[in-house]
Amino acid sequence: MNKEVLRQLYKNKSLRSRVLVVLAVMVAYSLLSQIPVPVADNAKLQIFLTRIFQSSSILGFVNLFSGGALANFSILLMGLGPYINASIIIQLLTQVVPKLSALSKEGEAGRNKINYYTRLLTLPLAIIQAVAMIFLVRNLSAQSVGVDLIGNPSIFQWVVMVSTIVAGSMLLMWLGELITERGIGNGISMIILFGIVAGLPNTFASQFALIQSDPGKLYSFIFIGALAIASVIFIVYLNEGQRNIPVSYARRMANAQAYSGVDTHLPLRVITAGVIPIIFALAFLSVPTFLGQLLSSAKTQWVANFASSLTRLFATTSWVYAISYFVLVVAFTYFYTAIIFKPDEIAENLQKQGGFIPGVRPGEETAKYLKNIITRITFTGSLGLGIVALLPFIVEKFFNTSQAITIGGTSVLIIVAVIIETVKQTQSLALMATYEKY
Repeated sequence: MNKEVLRQLYKNKSLRSRVLVVLAVMVAYSLLSQIPVPVADNAKLQIFLTRIFQSSSILGFVNLFSGGALANFSILLMGLGPYINASIIIQLLTQVVPKLSALSKEGEAGRNKINYYTRLLTLPLAIIQAVAMIFLVRNLSAQSVGVDLIGNPSIFQWVVMVSTIVAGSMLLMWLGELITERGIGNGISMIILFGIVAGLPNTFASQFALIQSDPGKLYSFIFIGALAIASVIFIVYLNEGQRNIPVSYARRMANAQAYSGVDTHLPLRVITAGVIPIIFALAFLSVPTFLGQLLSSAKTQWVANFASSLTRLFATTSWVYAISYFVLVVAFTYFYTAIIFKPDEIAENLQKQGGFIPGVRPGEETAKYLKNIITRITFTGSLGLGIVALLPFIVEKFFNTSQAITIGGTSVLIIVAVIIETVKQTQSLALMATYEKY
């Protein structure tokens, strides 16, 4: 971001107001993440959850992802999870439901209608996830300390807890859309970025406190810092990597004049799916653990044994969890890329516009060519995403550290991707503001 862009952000009233909207939402997020859900003994519950999230790098990353709202048992503890899940479900339904598929092709009006359906679906998903989260915390506290730290809530208390958690999630959804409309960048991505950044100070403070208590860990900390820098460089290349497919447009006639052809390119990104595969994988891997915690108190012996096996095998420190995580990330990368990248439609649009890939026949041959290219590119991208996702697990295993390395590869990937996209949009808005003078 050059000086001219910064000068436009300061002088242009419209751009300045967009920046202020983003800053205001950031402050609001920080304040809301400190408001606890009303429970019987919130102080003891926070201490218990903090200890649980510090016990593993994966769990620590999940807490970092929420800006510490999970450890605080805040009203924002679910974050944008229900909205993201609703968006994923609607995107999947768009591929199989003809009505939704037709809406997606109707331009802005169709997108607004799909967004409306996404908001409607977010509410019941938020209610279900809120109830599940409360059950999970009750079971965890009962098994770990022998006391249900949430207490024995009445029906009214259940309604109050679920309502506050759902209200927090819906409020976050509105704040995200507010940034998208009146701020800078994608609102949902910016909210996730706020959550990660908000948890960084506590993370660094705990690491420095660990070094002060045990100076021998300084060298490990330096090596991890160097590894983090190398990870950032790798993630930047992974995020920005693309293959440009040459495309030519034939000479055409218009108003009795001949226009020469144009040579351009079609960019195919290495990670077309972004971080969605990681979110999918985490969602799937949370199911066995949740079922294990839920069924652990079953009176039937074989059910209790099955629940114990699920909890042990899919613990975040087990190799079964790590291997499953990697395989799911790779699989979902292919799956989600197939959903959002449609070679048949691209080939059809190129043919209608008079475009073609040199050496490849238009139509079906072009679609096959693009499909083969995206399959090979996705293989590299999926392996890269899998490695990034497992970085906290690998570091924790190799260093045998009990202190979680919570700044995982996924969080760095999100930070890098969001910052790059936000800077690009800021430069575009500043350029538009410059043109408005003339």
